[in-house]
Amino acid sequence: MNESSGVHLENSGQPEEIPAVGASQTSEIQDLQKRIQELEAQVKEKESKYVYLYADFENFKKRSIKERSDLIKFGWESVARDLLETADNLERAMTHVPTGTDSNFTDGLTMVLNQFRSSLQKQGVEAIESLEKSFDPNFHEAVGQEPSPLPSGVISREHTRGYTLHGRLLRPARVVLSNGEKELKS
Repeated sequence: MNESSGVHLENSGQPEEIPAVGASQTSEIQDLQKRIQELEAQVKEKESKYVYLYADFENFKKRSIKERSDLIKFGWESVARDLLETADNLERAMTHVPTGTDSNFTDGLTMVLNQFRSSLQKQGVEAIESLEKSFDPNFHEAVGQEPSPLPSGVISREHTRGYTLHGRLLRPARVVLSNGEKELKS
């Protein structure tokens, strides 16, 4: 309402006129718009770096958890190898027990050997079954060949038993391969 005339003026729906802007104000507005664009670019760059850093940190956490788990699982690998040598020696001793030795003594040694194997198995040490299996260079080490009724390339004799620790090769089996039946006949 116009106070001097008492006439009520209504907005016609058109925007009010913005006063003319001077050259110095236009330059200032352009500078501010430019500054806003620079700040937006900086924010995007920092956000990108944050996302990359966050993903990198998540990967680091996963890698650390896996390394800790592997350390727990495989940390005693060298000790297990040493203990396998002891098991091998016990097995060799059992095969060379003189005849006439007290059966209680040999039974006791067998029980100790079985308990030892059981303890290794509880810790994740598993024997590799090799006899009459196909040669696998991932688990076997060939130390010779001999004639046998088995097909060529099949393991006929195990020189030293192989073992895995939680599925990872601890020691390859040292084996002798068959040449095949044809050489056995000659």
